[in-house]
Amino acid sequence: MMQWHRLRFPIKLTFAIVLSLLVGFHFNLETPRWAVMTACIVAGGTAFAAGGDPFSGALRYRGMLRIIGTFLGCFAALVIMIATIRAPVVMLLLCCLWAGFCVWLSSLIKIENSYALGLAGYTALIIVVSVDANGSVLLAPQFAVERCSEIIIGIVCAILADMLFSPRSIKQDIDREIDTLLVDQYKLMQLCVARADREEVDKVWTGLVRRTSALNGMRSNLMMESSRWQKIDRRMRALNTLSLTLITQAAETFLIQNSRKEYVPSQFHIFFDKPVQNIGDMHKRMKIMRRVITSSGSKNTPVTIQNWVVAATRYLLLLKGIHTNSSISRIEQEVLDEEPVVKMRSAESRHAVINGVRTFVATAVGSLFWLWTGWNSGSGVVVMLAVITALAMRMPNPLMMAKDFLYGMTVAIPLGSLYYVVIMPSTQQSMLLLCIALGVMAFIGGILIQRRQIGTLGALVGTINILTLDNPMTFNISTFLDNALGQAIGCFLALMVILLIRDKSKARTGRILLNRFMYAAVSAMTTNQARRRENHLPVLYHQLFMLLNMFPGDINKYRIALTLIIGHQRLRNAEIPVNADLSAYHKQLRHTADRVIAARSDARRLHYFLRLLAELDIYQQKLRDYEAPLSVTEPVHRLALMLKKYQNTLVQI
Repeated sequence: MMQWHRLRFPIKLTFAIVLSLLVGFHFNLETPRWAVMTACIVAGGTAFAAGGDPFSGALRYRGMLRIIGTFLGCFAALVIMIATIRAPVVMLLLCCLWAGFCVWLSSLIKIENSYALGLAGYTALIIVVSVDANGSVLLAPQFAVERCSEIIIGIVCAILADMLFSPRSIKQDIDREIDTLLVDQYKLMQLCVARADREEVDKVWTGLVRRTSALNGMRSNLMMESSRWQKIDRRMRALNTLSLTLITQAAETFLIQNSRKEYVPSQFHIFFDKPVQNIGDMHKRMKIMRRVITSSGSKNTPVTIQNWVVAATRYLLLLKGIHTNSSISRIEQEVLDEEPVVKMRSAESRHAVINGVRTFVATAVGSLFWLWTGWNSGSGVVVMLAVITALAMRMPNPLMMAKDFLYGMTVAIPLGSLYYVVIMPSTQQSMLLLCIALGVMAFIGGILIQRRQIGTLGALVGTINILTLDNPMTFNISTFLDNALGQAIGCFLALMVILLIRDKSKARTGRILLNRFMYAAVSAMTTNQARRRENHLPVLYHQLFMLLNMFPGDINKYRIALTLIIGHQRLRNAEIPVNADLSAYHKQLRHTADRVIAARSDARRLHYFLRLLAELDIYQQKLRDYEAPLSVTEPVHRLALMLKKYQNTLVQI
């Protein structure tokens, strides 16, 4: 039997669609279906991405992105039409170029913000195509204003529905996750100290990396809810770094344990043998551990365990403030201000170019074919090409999203025919019956959407689109068939574009990510205090998470990346001798490592990589000459050996 909370989203979606329909007809909007479609897309798309009823704030945030994208697209459409009003072909091609540019740019920014740019790209094309289809360019300003106003109405209805039907706060989920995450960090350290099976440790490492990334995403959702969570947001940013530090220190403990006997003294083996069940047990274990470290002395305590205990203690300090949302204390402030976080550069530049080219080529060819043939369904084909290539390209699996649209639009033809030919003509004289008819479809669609049933969202949106819902209502079968066929054919052609214009940038992106890990480890060899204080962990683990998603079954790439992250952290804290000779050589190492990343051919990349290996050998000799301690020479030697071992992977992935 379905639980009642599973019905909350279908009711919310039904309310948003019916309310937008009522408002659209009440104010005599020219095309109220845009308001209905917007409410459906904003509410349904957010739930489909969340796999259920979205958390509070997520729907509002998506609505704001849609408003921004719509206004930007309308403005771009008006500028293009004013500049090229006497050249329809140039006008359409410029709109296609604008759509491609927006998709390219959206592929380089954060995925949660990319929706606005993708929408801005295809909104301009929709307006120009619709005006051309109606045969009056003078209607463009009116058309843009109507689209903006109707979309705002749809978004307001979706947000109102979200507010009325008990929005789900993510705060309780965060409170539970931060507790269990620390307990599982302790269990990982237990496995590493006990020299557990490598595959078991890899599985736990991977799980903790994914959960830490998910927790950081929860922070973004929490900030969408309300500005009163600002203090928690600051704490969770620091907590993200601490969680990654715990993973790194545990992983390094495991690597050293397997290469050096008796790295962890017996008293720490005894300590980590005892299980921990909850956060209360963690408080007790950390108190005992701090006493053990104090009594043993720092020289008798492995540096990785000492760093792990420091990070876990700070984690517990911030955890209490996240639970209570209390004022930030002086001690917490010191933890929050400790290290500036480095921002990440996108590694998907080639992928972004391919995405932009796909959108431009698909829409340009579709537009030229439509102008040449004058096909009635051509405008619908161009619109669907723009929508799918703009939205699907930023998804992890664009092909699957294109298939989802195609399946949905195929289902929309018989479903829309039933409504258009039988149900809606019978309810034309009654707004109540029309609302009930659309409400039943929305409710059933809402149940399937939160289950992520493939094709459901496309079928719901496609059906609403081909029903036209004009004011006043007219039932022209030929217009209906043109719209339905245009949608389906447009989806099929978009799928063909994705299949024909192959994205071969996956291997290149993976190589760039691995080389960036290498560069991070090399650049950690510095005596510049400002550079040493920079916190690279969030960026490095974000790139590691990307690597996991791109190559989910390749555990070797994961191990290489994790080992390089460990090397970066160890070298960052190493006591490198301070002198002009080493400082100058650090600059030379960074320059060579940067050339490895920037090289455009395998031959040049191999040349600079071999030069880097030779320079690392010279650097190790310099460290011996300057009598650097083991804490410096050991990680440098380990880094050089690893780069030699995985040379083929780093150069010719």
